[in-house]
Amino acid sequence: MNSAEIITIGDELLIGQTVDTNSAWMGMQLSMRGIRVNRITSVSDRREEIIAALDESLARVPLVLMTGGLGPTSDDITKQTLAEYFGTLLVMNQEVLEEVTARITRRNFEMNENNRRQALVPESCRILRNHAGTAPGMLFEKDGKIIISMPGVPSEMKHIMQEHVLPMISAMAGSHTIIHRNIMTFGTFEAKLAERLESFEKELPAMIKLAYLPAHGIIKLRLTGTGDDPELVQRTEEEQVRKLYSIIPEVIYAEDEVTLEETVGKLLFDNNLTVSTAESCTGGRIASMITTVPGSSAWFRGSVVAYDNSIKTGVLGVDPAIISRYGAVSEETVRAMAAGMRKLAATDYAVAVTGIAGPSGGTPEKPVGTVWIAVASARGIVAEKHRFADDRQVNISRSASTALNLLRKQIISR
Repeated sequence: MNSAEIITIGDELLIGQTVDTNSAWMGMQLSMRGIRVNRITSVSDRREEIIAALDESLARVPLVLMTGGLGPTSDDITKQTLAEYFGTLLVMNQEVLEEVTARITRRNFEMNENNRRQALVPESCRILRNHAGTAPGMLFEKDGKIIISMPGVPSEMKHIMQEHVLPMISAMAGSHTIIHRNIMTFGTFEAKLAERLESFEKELPAMIKLAYLPAHGIIKLRLTGTGDDPELVQRTEEEQVRKLYSIIPEVIYAEDEVTLEETVGKLLFDNNLTVSTAESCTGGRIASMITTVPGSSAWFRGSVVAYDNSIKTGVLGVDPAIISRYGAVSEETVRAMAAGMRKLAATDYAVAVTGIAGPSGGTPEKPVGTVWIAVASARGIVAEKHRFADDRQVNISRSASTALNLLRKQIISR
């Protein structure tokens, strides 16, 4: 068994009311155990859609995982549909009923008919006990293939997966191995990065695949190694990672989902350094990113959101003549902001950002998306001009990440 499909059930998923986080988690867990997910399908709470999705998935793979539609209300029809699909009846399971009753009683609720219906299960299924909720998981077998239905509540799904499903999958997967290695990059564009890695991709061993996963300026390079010899897959993938570091060292900042702010925080902490921020167009986004990192109080001193020019001049000490002559969005102003912040907070580094986030405020000389970023330190001030997008939120996000990356480069070059 080396492939599977996931079916999520619920109208709330299709209308955007609920975000499907279950599939992402299940896909990651399956991949870690050598199971490739071929397809993820979301369907409505309709008998015909559930049956059609099951037929299609079972025609392709030996394992189907389903979530959703197992609640006690009338719109939850998964159990009835599965009973029909597998040609069996819904029966009252005494063990499940006792567990549901005990759970309801512990919460000081009154047991009603809806709660009792949770213990109705298809007679032919194997019950997967759910100690995190009232709806049990159900395992069916058909023509040598396995179908597992679980609640859509993430905590309950995860409990059943960890308690019952994943141990079973690990035992059935055999020696087939899938190993992912994520290389995090920043400071380039996807097309440019692909151009630089063209020869690298062509020379990749057959067992290794490369994927580009861009998001908000960060491009994650995912190397996926597959094979039946775990040591060979691991060794071959490691060789390719070393090649990447030799080809694009300046844009790699970390591995395996580590964020820019975590990377910067570690650099500052390891070198006993401190930082502060002066933000105009980002409105405190950089400080917010920094303070999501546990322990950031050891190296982050504070921030000034200098949105209005009066704060730039009155708090950061920017000369009004600089703003008058060059404008608030200029190299001269951002340099003065960085210098003023570093002096004010008495930090080793200070990051400053000023720009035009949009949608209004741009000019032909300084269109929306124009951003100046500076980093001040004992070695002086480094400033960069960027032109991002026409979208306000994109500009704020890209400005903050680019500022952190400039700080990172200044720290490692000291």
